[in-house]
Amino acid sequence: MASRTHQPLYVLSEDSERTRGRAAQESNVAAGKAVAEAVRTTLGPRGMDKMLVDSTGTVVVTNDGATILDRMDIDHPAAQMIVEVAESQEESVGDGTTTAAVLLGELLSRAESLLEDDLHPTVIVEGYAEAARLAGEAIDEQLVDVDEEAELLASVAESSMTGKGTGDVAARDLAELVVEAVEGIATEDGVDRDSIHVHPRTGAGSSATELVDGVVIEEESVHDGMPRTVEDASVAVLETKLEVRQGDVDAEYTISSVDGLNAALKAEDDELRGYADALSEAGVDVLVCRKAIDDRVAGLLADAGVLAFESVSSSDATDVARVTGAKRLGTLEDIEKADLGHAESVSIESDGDDLVFVRGGDASRAVTLLVRGSTEHVVDELERAVSDAVDAVVAARESGTVPGAGAAEIAIAAHLRGAAASVEGRKQLAIEVFADAVDALPRTLAENAGADPIDTLVDLRATHDREGRAGVIADGRTARVGDPLEEGIVDPAAVKREAVDSAAEAATMILRIDDVISAE
Repeated sequence: MASRTHQPLYVLSEDSERTRGRAAQESNVAAGKAVAEAVRTTLGPRGMDKMLVDSTGTVVVTNDGATILDRMDIDHPAAQMIVEVAESQEESVGDGTTTAAVLLGELLSRAESLLEDDLHPTVIVEGYAEAARLAGEAIDEQLVDVDEEAELLASVAESSMTGKGTGDVAARDLAELVVEAVEGIATEDGVDRDSIHVHPRTGAGSSATELVDGVVIEEESVHDGMPRTVEDASVAVLETKLEVRQGDVDAEYTISSVDGLNAALKAEDDELRGYADALSEAGVDVLVCRKAIDDRVAGLLADAGVLAFESVSSSDATDVARVTGAKRLGTLEDIEKADLGHAESVSIESDGDDLVFVRGGDASRAVTLLVRGSTEHVVDELERAVSDAVDAVVAARESGTVPGAGAAEIAIAAHLRGAAASVEGRKQLAIEVFADAVDALPRTLAENAGADPIDTLVDLRATHDREGRAGVIADGRTARVGDPLEEGIVDPAAVKREAVDSAAEAATMILRIDDVISAE
């Protein structure tokens, strides 16, 4: 009888690499922890900044978690999941990206000890899911009821911006402008976030930041003879160029006489004059053109008293059309009054470079926070801080607020430990380590503020058990335990919920991976 030999079956190519079992889990957990550690020191009002330098030498100085993670060159797929968590947090609520990233890193770190004790990943996943649900209950119990909503929202904005390059003194003034901006466009249906614009400008301190009722774009008029201010303006937004039309086919024409040349020039002049006449007859006071405008058309428009801008970006043209109600026209043929938008005023104001202010649009209320900073790096960080503050205030109006300074996290951890005692089986262990992971957030706040993290955590727990609320209050160069509500430190509840949910979901996804296959 012939013997049979079993030949090995190769499914993967020779260039493939495969990591399995505990080795795969350890690699993924280590990568996730490393990325979380990169942003840990930026957490809180005393967080440090990161200097990010790309291959072209461009420098960004920031402590905004979303910006740091977005600009880091990350190859490891598990680490990339933390970046995705930050992106999800930023898109959903606009703030809390560092909190979500640090919590995810802690959840992975705590799970590592459970895996070493031979707790099955599925049990950890189930425990984390239950813990996230219980954390939501704790957040709901921490919701703050106050009479002065404007004052509370200003505290939300200030808490969001503190430590992000605004300066502690300027943060309150900026916070009040942010609240005024949000309340200015709020309706019974809520807040349209797209109606709040943040426009950065260098050349002055942050105290020069102002709120503009309308939209602001950086453009210059196409002709010096045009008016710089137009009141009660009819606005046209045009998508085509106002130049002599060119044929689609290359062709040459021979002109053999002066009369022929004059006829050709007259045809061009008539075409260009037709553009200006069409705009004037339609009653256009201000023209926003996405393409180029011929100098001769610009001169004719100036003679007619029309203010015109050329080569306007698509986003700026969209903003103007949205606010004024103007249609975006692809041609000037059959242009009518109904195609135009309206604004109370359109004016060009100069502080070195020209800025165009479109105020009081009829179609949609819009506001612009004109953010000022002394240097480009400063104003960029201020723009990120103010944008986050706007998102935080919008989220707070919709979801309510909870005590900040780590108080909500202390309450969550206490709630989880109390509920874990009633959970049967090994899942209880996962809920308890989830609580430990949440505790790491106020501990990090204390460490970044210069206080002893262990002693502060002990004081926080004791004060919470005794008084029901305790947070890390940054005071000078160190920190103390106090009531964040008395200090005006509050956070949107939605930011806390999203951070817990997204971190828990990403952690469970990473922990369920036991096989990593990579191929060129």
